[in-house]
Amino acid sequence: MSKPEALDRSGLGAALICYLLWGVFPLLFHAMAVAGANPWEIVGWRTVFSVPVALALVAVTGRLIGLSELVTQPRVLMLLSLSAVLIASNWLVYVWAVNSGQTLSASLGYYINPLLNAAVGAVLFREKISRSGYIAFALAAVGVGIQALSAGANPWIPLVLAASFSTYGVVRRQVNADAQTGLLAECLILIPIAVGGLFWLTGHGGLRFGQGWSVSLLLMVAGPATVAPLALFAYAARRLPFNVVGFTQFVTPTLQFGCGLLLGEHLTPIRLLSFAFIWAGAGVFAVDLAMRLKRQTGA
Repeated sequence: MSKPEALDRSGLGAALICYLLWGVFPLLFHAMAVAGANPWEIVGWRTVFSVPVALALVAVTGRLIGLSELVTQPRVLMLLSLSAVLIASNWLVYVWAVNSGQTLSASLGYYINPLLNAAVGAVLFREKISRSGYIAFALAAVGVGIQALSAGANPWIPLVLAASFSTYGVVRRQVNADAQTGLLAECLILIPIAVGGLFWLTGHGGLRFGQGWSVSLLLMVAGPATVAPLALFAYAARRLPFNVVGFTQFVTPTLQFGCGLLLGEHLTPIRLLSFAFIWAGAGVFAVDLAMRLKRQTGA
């Protein structure tokens, strides 16, 4: 039997906390929509209010010098520009889906994403998948396939979400910058587009920020709510095998699916069947992961 890959416990913990936070995002975005904010404004303020939070995080960790060094590396700057566009696209599609009553379809995208990550990890990074891992992915793939058949009229939503986030993870893994500094750079790259969009909304009467303390507070919360899980994800992505990062992500769509039900979306029998396969796959993977951790520590 080959020696199991070492698993970074801090990276695994960061990934799980990150996915828990992302899992409850639909409730926050739904509250913003109820208060009158449209997806364009939500993503715009999300970007703007992320900058001071990310800047404070970089300053506290003593990495401001790293930011100045970053802008002198054209390749790194190009990669961060690409990752910024990918994550902004992901944000916009996701917020639109949640606020259009399609949280269940959005959750399907994040069920597909771990399978896509596993394939990418095997092809690009030559990461090995154990026998239990193949069984887990096969079960999950059946569940995802069943969900795809019942996804509704907008199958492009899960496909765009899965592809954009998987590609984002690949690009960020190639960036020679720490998680906090890279995240700040992405936010700064997006700022001109975000501010331009908010000015356009102001001129067309579509801006809700400043029209009441509740909606303004919700939009301000989007900053720290964005920075915290993204920083955790970037941290985890650089310390864990790509297939582990991907499969632990099943925490997020499961919570998103629950949020969809809470917000009044309907659970059909065929979607319930798909969950049986997905959770069977997740259970196999969890047992395999626990055994690897046990062998690693010699417990």
